[in-house]
Amino acid sequence: MITTNELPAVPVKEEYPVSEPLPEDMEDIRLSLAGENDAYARLVERYELMIAARMWRFTRDRTVHRELVQDVFVEAFFSLRTFRGAAPFERWLNRIATRVGYHYWGQKRRYKSNQNVSLEDWDQSMLQEHEPTEPEKAAEILHALLAKLPPRDRLVVMLRYVENRSVEETAALIGWTQTMVKVQAWRARNKLKKLFEAAGLEVDR
Repeated sequence: MITTNELPAVPVKEEYPVSEPLPEDMEDIRLSLAGENDAYARLVERYELMIAARMWRFTRDRTVHRELVQDVFVEAFFSLRTFRGAAPFERWLNRIATRVGYHYWGQKRRYKSNQNVSLEDWDQSMLQEHEPTEPEKAAEILHALLAKLPPRDRLVVMLRYVENRSVEETAALIGWTQTMVKVQAWRARNKLKKLFEAAGLEVDR
């Protein structure tokens, strides 16, 4: 049984225990801007796993996933001079990752890419009978359902309900007002409930 109030298990969201950049990040950023390639390589190594986990939210195609991770670090490299050190580097990097993923969803929708996972690929008898679902399988089903939402809806659902981010965090990552996040999240959640029901999955009211 899968419900929209208790979505399939996912890795815990990124936390920011400090409000300032790590000293080693600031030093590597300074050296990177001075032209030292090894310094940026250290930044990539430090945050590659975090970004890889984040971009897995946007695609389950491993080839595309690798490309998106690379895109995040390429964009971060060329935007490095805009990092002001007002918040942790990983938070700034996560904003870029969110933007890259959202852009990918938009492109995918416009060009009708065949990368979306189709629900027809799943065992429909399992869905109809509400048998217990393994976490990995449940996550794949959720990903397939999310793929049916427009990119804006999909993004806010992922941040608010899959990653359990606050309205404030979601607004900061996307660049929306908190009011817009609340309205969009409410609309997107209702759309997702309808998709769950259409797939024969139980939905909490």
